[in-house]
Amino acid sequence: MNQARPKARISRALGFPLTRKDTKYFERRPYPPGVHGRSRRKTSDYQVRLLEKQRLRFQYNISEKQMRRTFEEAHRGTAKTGDMLVSLLERRLDAVVFRAGLARTIYQARQVVAHGHITVDGAKVDRPSYRVRPGQVVQVRESSRQKPPFEIAAAGAHVDGPTAPYLSTDIAALTTTLLREPARREVPVICDEQLVVEFYSR
Repeated sequence: MNQARPKARISRALGFPLTRKDTKYFERRPYPPGVHGRSRRKTSDYQVRLLEKQRLRFQYNISEKQMRRTFEEAHRGTAKTGDMLVSLLERRLDAVVFRAGLARTIYQARQVVAHGHITVDGAKVDRPSYRVRPGQVVQVRESSRQKPPFEIAAAGAHVDGPTAPYLSTDIAALTTTLLREPARREVPVICDEQLVVEFYSR
């Protein structure tokens, strides 16, 4: 599944909209793209697990290499591998920025981090893959706060429902703190992580 494909087509292939903007396109054509998108096709166990892995990967907008590396780290841990995998992905800096409502989508979150608009404990960090640790404070740089995307964020435009319980966010101040490691049940990703574990463990 090519990450360069339009997000609406990727959403249809995955079975759910990746962004709020994609929702209307998905609702109009809620079946996979392509000539055989509407037809029933038998799927193998491998295809089911592959799809679940792709679902998780695209929700975090990461490469296959990054996904596999994170799985291997989760597998080495003592906690349940699937739960640890989601927790590690959720602690990526771009994911924290998105989940706190400092960016509209995970794609915008990756961009604002890469462009140097975000600090962690007061120091600029421009790596979206940076792993945020409990207690660390993530915020928009003082010099970036007057830019339109962040003025919109500060007004609460990107906050969709209650803030994640593992974050303490002051949206008007464009700052959030990771209180603790996210528990799987608290992370709003659409995925059966056990199938992802089975995919990589085969």
